[in-house]
Amino acid sequence: MKNLPPKHILAALLVVLIWGVNFVVIKIGLHGISPLLLCFLRFFLAGFPAILFVKRPAVPFLGLAAYGLFNFVGQFIFLFTGMYLGVSAGLASVILQVQVFITLGLAVFFLHEKPTFSRLIGALVSLSGIGFLALHVGGDITLRGLFFVLLAAFSWACGNIVTKRFHNVDVFGLVVWGSAIASVPLFILCFFVDGWASITNTVVHLDRYSLFALAYLVYPTTLLGYALWNNLLKHYNAAQVVPFTLLVPIFGLASSVIFLHEPIEGWKIIASSLVFLGLLINLFAPRLIAAWRNKKRPDYRIKPDCSIKR
Repeated sequence: MKNLPPKHILAALLVVLIWGVNFVVIKIGLHGISPLLLCFLRFFLAGFPAILFVKRPAVPFLGLAAYGLFNFVGQFIFLFTGMYLGVSAGLASVILQVQVFITLGLAVFFLHEKPTFSRLIGALVSLSGIGFLALHVGGDITLRGLFFVLLAAFSWACGNIVTKRFHNVDVFGLVVWGSAIASVPLFILCFFVDGWASITNTVVHLDRYSLFALAYLVYPTTLLGYALWNNLLKHYNAAQVVPFTLLVPIFGLASSVIFLHEPIEGWKIIASSLVFLGLLINLFAPRLIAAWRNKKRPDYRIKPDCSIKR
């Protein structure tokens, strides 16, 4: 297993920084654009015109459509709606990480995977953090908003199960084509919910903050982020790259404090710490336990007796 050189460590840090700040940018974008329209514009611009230059990934069309529906339509409609209904940017970045444990649960039923005891413990610890958040609904989080962000995590987890069925697929191509496909149902939903007059009026009167938010969500977050991440996963083991994603909620919380001046309260720290601790247990405990067992296992190999003098 080769180690990541400094330039690739910086690339990984850049990606998770972009994805962490993404939650602040979503909050900014929602001030001038409805959740449905922001979602549609994001994936329409991520899919077009890039789809003309990126080869379609070698997966069935139904699989590609399911990927786009779960990872983009469902996840981001629910996320944007949850944040629009009152969940702060920092807390949204933490709550969304529950998708890790929902994915584990879905994998048991659909992929017949067996979760380890340590991962079950990690899930319970993180869920206790979500429960702690639910007890403190108020200014920075509403019960309705929490419900929608959890739905976003569930949709992302469903997308993970779909993705697990793909083998040796170009992730960047998957993102571009999935975005283009997702933009179709998103436009239909936006047309019937927001109305054509509202859509045209919003697009014509986009201010500089909305344009900045849209550009950030399309290019750094979606296209650049996934391109860099895909390149890292191509050259290194997932075990070396995936742990960097633990920094996403940290960057999300920090950027929400810096740019949106969200207050840091004790209950937020406790709840976020529980979710983060559960993620750490899920990611590192199985490997630590395996290493400990291998260390304790006796070595029965016959060793030459070097004490005999000739």
